[in-house]
Amino acid sequence: MKVTFIRHTAVDVPRGTCYGQSDVPLRDTFEEEAKIVRERLKGRSFDKVYTSPLTRCVRLAEYCGYADAERDRRIMELNFGDWEMQLFEEIKDPNLQAWYDDYLHVRATNGESFHDQLKRVSDFLDELRCKPYGNVAVFAHGGVLICAELYSGRIKEEEAFDALLPYGSELTVEL
Repeated sequence: MKVTFIRHTAVDVPRGTCYGQSDVPLRDTFEEEAKIVRERLKGRSFDKVYTSPLTRCVRLAEYCGYADAERDRRIMELNFGDWEMQLFEEIKDPNLQAWYDDYLHVRATNGESFHDQLKRVSDFLDELRCKPYGNVAVFAHGGVLICAELYSGRIKEEEAFDALLPYGSELTVEL
């Protein structure tokens, strides 16, 4: 099965904001960015299309012609818990340094670790593997694309955050 992950377009939050699972607005340039993504997908057909339920993914899926994309919470971005919508540099939580030192295993306060997110995404992909589809599209977040690369063996854990793809990027993996 071929799975094409599409990262949402740019969001309108101050640089350095920890927004994870917060439903944040898209930039005014959304339509310009979305047109590029739509053109890349033009003429391609998918047996099934999924999207994160967060607006930044749903809007892109709809703009690209997939208003009926199935929403799945397992492909949401990392849950940053108490840190959501704060500037990283202004977070006073002593747990933040522990997270910086080991984001793979340390949970954000009242949130998730990267391994928690990887388990969610892996559960989604394990289930997807059992479906009768040949070609699937998934509108998701940067962290989800990293998880897909780990799941498919394209990268190693220590390369995870060096593998973050730009907004509007596409990643295709074989399951």
